Amino acid sequence: MIRVLLADDQTLVRAGFRSILSDEDDIEVVAEAANGEQAVAKARESRPDVILMDIRMPELDGLEATRRIVADPRLDGVKVIILTTFDLDDYVYGALRSGAGGFLVKDTEPAELIHAVRVVARGDALIAPSITRRLIAEFAGRVKRPDPSPRLNALTEREREVMTLVAGGLSNDEIAERLVLSPATAKTHVSRIMTKLGARDRAQLVVFAYEAGMITPGWLGS
Repeated sequence: MIRVLLADDQTLVRAGFRSILSDEDDIEVVAEAANGEQAVAKARESRPDVILMDIRMPELDGLEATRRIVADPRLDGVKVIILTTFDLDDYVYGALRSGAGGFLVKDTEPAELIHAVRVVARGDALIAPSITRRLIAEFAGRVKRPDPSPRLNALTEREREVMTLVAGGLSNDEIAERLVLSPATAKTHVSRIMTKLGARDRAQLVVFAYEAGMITPGWLGS
């Protein structure tokens, strides 16, 4: 059972998401929050697997709430999906750097919402890779890039290759097919990369890849 926390200041939005998710046999909405402070408190209380986090909320916004949740060792393993619209600003990029697992637009189709929760719960791939890649590329281009982590030097040539494919939004199965590996081997490579870089999840690997200049927008299709 996938345990979900809904964090949004709009009651109707929470009610709509709850209605959609509660119809699924493998998903349970365990708590709701109307602001960022409540989101952090409810996360500590209910220990959800996935949090759907609105980025703009009163008292404490979704970005700071995400930072606090990610930094709390008691909430290790909790995945945060940022709920957003296309009128985005620069702190969305900051949310990914802070540990959010990806983006989900509020007007997404019900089937996509359900799929997104399941995907991020198992940590297999990013939410809406095409949207996430484009947004990361846009915001990474606007902000001053930090110096690449020296931990990148610890990656083998194969691990760097795998990391670029992760950053392209490919799943473990797709990476395995591209590199002629078994899915288990691809998964092992991804796990080792995350450990070496201290990445919380695959979303942070995408950020690291852009910041290190390992990939540029559109490279995967070339």
